[in-house]
Amino acid sequence: MKKRLYDVAKVLRSKNSGPFEITLDCLFDDAAIYEKIKNSGIINKELVSRLYGITPDRITNIVFFDPALGFKITFARTISSGTSLDTDVYGAQQHAPLMELMVEV
Repeated sequence: MKKRLYDVAKVLRSKNSGPFEITLDCLFDDAAIYEKIKNSGIINKELVSRLYGITPDRITNIVFFDPALGFKITFARTISSGTSLDTDVYGAQQHAPLMELMVEV
């Protein structure tokens, strides 16, 4: 069965990782769902590039962390936090493209 990532994650958030990067965090409270998503390979640079309209070289990390049942994605911001034309100074609204991702659970 497929569900939206937003519906199966306990926490789905974004934040600045310094003024030049965004970090996306996704945490689960169900180990089986976490393992299924981790092992599926769906979370990769190609997906992040497509969802965020960025090139793969801007993605610095995709890390799965088993003790927390979660993964972290870090990528370079288009413009630095707080500069002219920045629409999300804290990077707190950047998880939205991941919300609708359909995952097998």
